[in-house]
Amino acid sequence: MSAPTAANGQVGAVSMEQTDGPAVAKHAWLRQVLRQEVAERMAPHEMLPPERELAARFEVSRMTIRQALRALTDDGLIYAVRGVGTFVTEPKVSKDLALSSFSEDMRARGLRPGSRVIAAEAVDADAAIAKDLGIEPGAAAYRIERLRSADDIPVAHEQSYLPARLFPKLLDQDLDGSLYELMERRYRIRVERAQQTTSAVNLGKHLADLLGVPARTAALHVRRIGIDNQGRIVERADTLYRGDRYDFSATIRRVRR
Repeated sequence: MSAPTAANGQVGAVSMEQTDGPAVAKHAWLRQVLRQEVAERMAPHEMLPPERELAARFEVSRMTIRQALRALTDDGLIYAVRGVGTFVTEPKVSKDLALSSFSEDMRARGLRPGSRVIAAEAVDADAAIAKDLGIEPGAAAYRIERLRSADDIPVAHEQSYLPARLFPKLLDQDLDGSLYELMERRYRIRVERAQQTTSAVNLGKHLADLLGVPARTAALHVRRIGIDNQGRIVERADTLYRGDRYDFSATIRRVRR
């Protein structure tokens, strides 16, 4: 991380006294400065200078440095590796609330979608799965568990259930790509709408290991019930997105009452 360049072209330290506007807490000011430098001058996974170097450069205490770094960690801009240092995170993938597949989302952002099939099997639907799929308990369903990636970086863990009667011989198909595209191409079934809920969770060790993050890392759990143009429920999917790599955005309007 290079120091800002002064008007005379020389590189040097920046202090709070050089900033304009009302006084702000040192750590809040430093957070803003570091946020800009990380965004504009550093690459993903590049290591930040050590605390003592930052403290000397910005003429603040190491406690102030730690407060600023902790805030940037909470913002998802940096991450720490114990005993090694602090690094810049990969940029987040931001998804709007339009109905689309993971593969479509990644391609729209110039990223290469990928999948690794962890499990693909026929199961007897338990009461909860049967209710969500609109089938009888014990009816045949397919369970497909996959690890989804963007440019080879794990981003999400996905577990999908589909009613077997609508997708004969599904397990004989290539399940590495988009399930939505496979539904349309092979079975002429298109997901037109969905009921979706999103909640915050912390990852257990198994899923954290699959996604390449520490246990207890924050994640977004999205449950989607997909419905086709005939009003049939064709999918229940539970997806865990890494909180440091994925977010959801929406434009909302105020309703006058």
